[in-house]
Amino acid sequence: MPRPREFDEAEVISAARDEFWSRGYAGTSVDDLTAATGLGKGSLYGAFGDKHGLYLRALDDFIADSMHNVRRQLQDPRRDAYDRLVRHVRAEAKAVAADKALRGCMIAKSAAELSATDPAVERAVERAYGEWCTLLADCIEQTQRDGSIDEDRDPRALATMLLGFLRGLEALRKGGVKPSQLAAAAEEILDLISRA
Repeated sequence: MPRPREFDEAEVISAARDEFWSRGYAGTSVDDLTAATGLGKGSLYGAFGDKHGLYLRALDDFIADSMHNVRRQLQDPRRDAYDRLVRHVRAEAKAVAADKALRGCMIAKSAAELSATDPAVERAVERAYGEWCTLLADCIEQTQRDGSIDEDRDPRALATMLLGFLRGLEALRKGGVKPSQLAAAAEEILDLISRA
């Protein structure tokens, strides 16, 4: 009979997620993970299979949290669609500007580091960005019905442009662009999409 687990799996995944998020997959050793989680190698491998298995769980955890926040912002029933869209873009720009450690988004980091060589990571990133883009497009369609964005514009194309802009803010921030410039750029992209 196997021994029952004597650790909180969610806490272990959260600790591992922070390590991977800060260091990347290749930069995080099993020793880093055992130190961060408090688990021995045997327990870590017994629970998650290997480093890659734990990474996928940590990435899924990050994606779930991220998409929960995106849904909350873009589907808030208390606000009209355009207000939700504006608040989302501003919140993302503010979060990037406030990221003093320059960790960026774990989804984007995973895409850059592993998507070309790791099909499981590629699928996770594609799923996350696909959901985000759909949520943006749905909000844009609602905004079009309200008259804030021209109905002749392609909501999916606008959503893809916005998502590309939002992920690009991280690269700019890491490249030394000032937070005030990021905020100004967010206002410009909002103005650009709302023009008839």
